[in-house]
Amino acid sequence: MSKQPTRREFLSQLGVTTAVAVGGAATGIGVTGIAHAQDKPKGTIPSTPFKIGHMTFFTGAGAVLGEPMYKGNVLAADEINAQGGLLGKRKIEILKADEAAGTDANTKEMRRLKLSEKIDLFMGITSSGNTPALGPVAEELKLLTIFVDGCTDFLFDKAVPSPHYIFRITNIQSADGSTCALGVAQTWPNIKTYAHIHPDYSYGRNCYDHFSVVTKKLLPNAKSVSEAWPKLFATDFTPHITKTIAAKPDLLVTSCWGGDYVALYKQALQHGLFDKMKVATTLGLGAAPQSIGKDHPEGVLSGVHANYHFTYPAGDRWPLNKTFVEKYKAKWNEYPNFQAEGAYTATYVLKAAVEKANKLTGGWPDDEAIISQIEGMMYPGPGGYVYFRPDNHQGYKDAITGFSKNVPEYPFPILDPNRIITIPIRNITAPPGWPKGEPTSTYTWIDKTWPQMKA
Repeated sequence: MSKQPTRREFLSQLGVTTAVAVGGAATGIGVTGIAHAQDKPKGTIPSTPFKIGHMTFFTGAGAVLGEPMYKGNVLAADEINAQGGLLGKRKIEILKADEAAGTDANTKEMRRLKLSEKIDLFMGITSSGNTPALGPVAEELKLLTIFVDGCTDFLFDKAVPSPHYIFRITNIQSADGSTCALGVAQTWPNIKTYAHIHPDYSYGRNCYDHFSVVTKKLLPNAKSVSEAWPKLFATDFTPHITKTIAAKPDLLVTSCWGGDYVALYKQALQHGLFDKMKVATTLGLGAAPQSIGKDHPEGVLSGVHANYHFTYPAGDRWPLNKTFVEKYKAKWNEYPNFQAEGAYTATYVLKAAVEKANKLTGGWPDDEAIISQIEGMMYPGPGGYVYFRPDNHQGYKDAITGFSKNVPEYPFPILDPNRIITIPIRNITAPPGWPKGEPTSTYTWIDKTWPQMKA
């Protein structure tokens, strides 16, 4: 019988590492695929605009997370249009829609954009509460779609288990809770108690589930002593903060994001919460960087959707990121978040698929040809390589998290460049063919296959 691995050994087997932010996986890779001169297309290419309907949060507390997504899309479109457009002929035109209108209004707007505005591609979505509703509508409309976020596993586990027209480029939600839990297990293995504050909707509930299942495996001595479930886009977190402090946990875990996280951490400072416990987040530094103040405490495990921070991979090892950050800063006078990188990369994924399909078919490729080229594509973006699995159309990128740190170069905290935690995404994701289950296939995969550490 094989010996059960220790926690340290198992974390090593998963590839969980803390290292200087040098972007080691990118060593020796040149700048390819983005903003390059394209080959002369085959056949006749129409000159009509290629219309993208872009929906994200432009108003409300979600905007500091979501609006950068639109800005990343616009930056890529401007670069492509400066070269003449897709295949050198079709300029990209972007139509905006505000996700803050709510799920019912969003599905109606998707239909309007397709049927009345005749969009060629739908892009965007921040909230994981929206993609399970919009995904089936996109399939019904036969609308080519690249969701930038809306990360819930339920999209492809349940809502659209056999996708054809829809893809998603940002890491799935289970990576958030799992990455947060693995960061805690590696950094603070001796915690005995922890508390939760999560937004009371799908993202918060599922972050709770995935953090819990990993923690039960790796930190069996630790137990949850408090749960708080504020409404999404709440403004007053005081009762949740005081409840948490009263429970006296060693650690607070939170998946609050965007303006909610900003309000939470500022109110928590007033109550001295950060002096009383450690704090781990799934999206602490996921919002637009300038939305987080210098008053944010250092040493918080600050999630970035397990996906991207503008300081990683480091520019001297991965020039694609350096160039992207410089261009984004020049255009918008701010730094990008993971949403901006996701939409920027998604636009270039589209461009690459159109060009490859044109070489195969000639003329302007139909959606079927474009889809065939995105399936299985491995694309180098500013945040590293993203791979679109053919079976579920989900984009996968190695997961990252880290610790908040103030540095002289920026007027806001960044991820500590000497404490970046990286995890190969394949090691925290259910493999193809794994049975669907509750709460998600990744949850059941972790529950059934990961070993139980000794208490």
